[in-house]
Amino acid sequence: MRACIVSAVLVILCLGMVVSEGFARRTYFTPEQKIQLQAINTIWVKVLALTERGKGDGQTIQDIIQERLTNLGYQVVTTREEPSDVMLMVKCEERKKWSGTTRAGGDAEHLDSPARLWTGPACLFTYRLSGRDLGWQKEARTDFEDPVSAAKAANSQKSGPYAIAQLAERLEVFDFPIMLAAEWRHDSRLFTLLQDPKTPKARKLMILSLLPEMQSHEAFPYLQEFIHDPELAEPAIMALAASGSDAIPLLTEVFQTHTESPIRAAAAKGLGNIGAHTGDPTITPPILDYLIENLKKMKTSDDIDFPVLTEVVWSLGKLRNEDSIPPIRELEKNVWLIYDTSKEMAELRDATNWTVKMVDMDGQIQ
Repeated sequence: MRACIVSAVLVILCLGMVVSEGFARRTYFTPEQKIQLQAINTIWVKVLALTERGKGDGQTIQDIIQERLTNLGYQVVTTREEPSDVMLMVKCEERKKWSGTTRAGGDAEHLDSPARLWTGPACLFTYRLSGRDLGWQKEARTDFEDPVSAAKAANSQKSGPYAIAQLAERLEVFDFPIMLAAEWRHDSRLFTLLQDPKTPKARKLMILSLLPEMQSHEAFPYLQEFIHDPELAEPAIMALAASGSDAIPLLTEVFQTHTESPIRAAAAKGLGNIGAHTGDPTITPPILDYLIENLKKMKTSDDIDFPVLTEVVWSLGKLRNEDSIPPIRELEKNVWLIYDTSKEMAELRDATNWTVKMVDMDGQIQ
């Protein structure tokens, strides 16, 4: 009876995962669309500026978009009559109109995705390939939601032109060109920016954060260079983890030899993520050895490197190796014997409790 219940629960969970994944993802690219996206070079930019009193002047926004795309190597046209590979539509409104409930998961959870409850000034970016909307949406917003109050505070007579002008300023820094290049899998354009010493580190961080979504195999040698940069090491490690088993030797080396806690913690997390997807058994020994060695000297909180140990414990839970059961059980006792009410200890205890259940799942079911 218990086995039937467990089986039923697992079936329901699996169905739930399938449904949620299906609704979370937007349109899949066909092989033909992938070829078209890769070949994009000329973009037809169509801007619509709307105020509460009607159509506004969108020329400034048009100029900003054209300049920023051109700086990334794209060609821009502004009329239907001129040949183009894709149409980029940008609708900027003084007050964004509510457009209904958004999808959950996937792109919808990114900070630059359309915010359902936002009613202030916003610019919505979408594109059409061969006349078809492929579901990509990004939204730039001002730092104020009430354009009337903001215009009065700035001594501006009309809220509409003021809101459009503020959106234009926002688009000077909103990095839609990088988002589009990542969406279209234009690796070479992004790698050129990563190698350019003039590229601001904030922009490099954004590119690194997008590389896992692109699943680019050509990113590996570029990411290796950034592991030694303290500001870029963590996102570079997480991007490397998206490479799968090929990244295991390098991430293992970083975990075992690096001295900075945040970087070692990122390496442990990356190894755990790879293990969860590949089940590669070579990942477990180095991080399990770290736990075992730490247990030998764990008397007080001062003996714990919380960022590293917490990620190690989470990763062991994802790897589900039986050799982890005895040390994880010992850690479970230690973290409760040590008196510590800090947030770091609470996070380590949460990780330990979850990992105990994961590595000893047979015991949980029985």
